[in-house]
Amino acid sequence: MPVDRRTVGLDLGSRRIGVALCDSGGRLATPYEVVQRSGDPARDHREIARLVAEADAVRVVVGLPRALDGSVGIAAQGVLAEVEQLRAALGVPVHTWDERLTTVTADRSLREAGVAGTKRRKVIDQLAAAVILQAWLDAESIAAATTAATGPGPEGREATSGAPS
Repeated sequence: MPVDRRTVGLDLGSRRIGVALCDSGGRLATPYEVVQRSGDPARDHREIARLVAEADAVRVVVGLPRALDGSVGIAAQGVLAEVEQLRAALGVPVHTWDERLTTVTADRSLREAGVAGTKRRKVIDQLAAAVILQAWLDAESIAAATTAATGPGPEGREATSGAPS
């Protein structure tokens, strides 16, 4: 029986939270929903918890907005603080993933698809969440394949993808 690897991806914005889901095999991320920030973080986290439960997700991946040089700036510090709150609220593991340029990638994809400005603004956050989640899924798949091919890492530990957790 295959292991369910359903994962929720989040793009935490100041006004909206983009939400993406992957298939149960953990291979393909798709945009799912946009949660409007309510001004009450606990309420927002309850809505995310509802979506995680609705999807039967086994983990969550949150985009971490590192600076272009890879450092953790003010925006990333805010996300890391919220990730700690999500870890307490969701009941599933919460990982972070470098989200540099994901909104740019999402915007470019929507423009190339001919999506108009107003509609683009409505879906860009969930598409950015899907880009984040797909990058994480791809890295996890490569790490699993590498571990299978080379065996455990040093001292019997499993090799990791090097992704931020």
